[in-house]
Amino acid sequence: MTLTSVILEQLDQEAELTRRALERVPKGKSDWKPHPKSWSLGQLALHVAQVPGAIAELITPLECAPPQFVQAEARSSAELVKALDESVGNATTKLAGWDDEALMSEWALRSGSHTIMKVPRVGMVRSIMLNHWYHHRGQLVVYLRLLDVPVPSVYGPSADENPFA
Repeated sequence: MTLTSVILEQLDQEAELTRRALERVPKGKSDWKPHPKSWSLGQLALHVAQVPGAIAELITPLECAPPQFVQAEARSSAELVKALDESVGNATTKLAGWDDEALMSEWALRSGSHTIMKVPRVGMVRSIMLNHWYHHRGQLVVYLRLLDVPVPSVYGPSADENPFA
């Protein structure tokens, strides 16, 4: 089993869990925020949908400059699911082209001559693509709870859904 196959399997599993959360984003609440400093529901949900593909693009070269953090806002769960499918498809295509050697090659984030981060590419995939994705999906689930939307089971039962019952 290769590193790529393990990552792709996890990407598929997490995409299904993410889809379940995105499908529950209520219509007409895109601009809702739990706090003035927070992203809106539409911004956060679209970010969750787009993370895998965006990060796959970011780590395709062996080094890059810091990205600009401007987040668009989605207006419907259908738009979110479509964005997720495109994002995961893009990430799958990029990752499938890498062998273990490519995943172990060093990747760097630089701002001019200053190195901000330098890790094996697989470390970037693990920490920034996957862990970052889970973090924001967790925020999205909290937004859903605050809006009184039934929370999907992610890694076990939620107060609204028990896959073990």
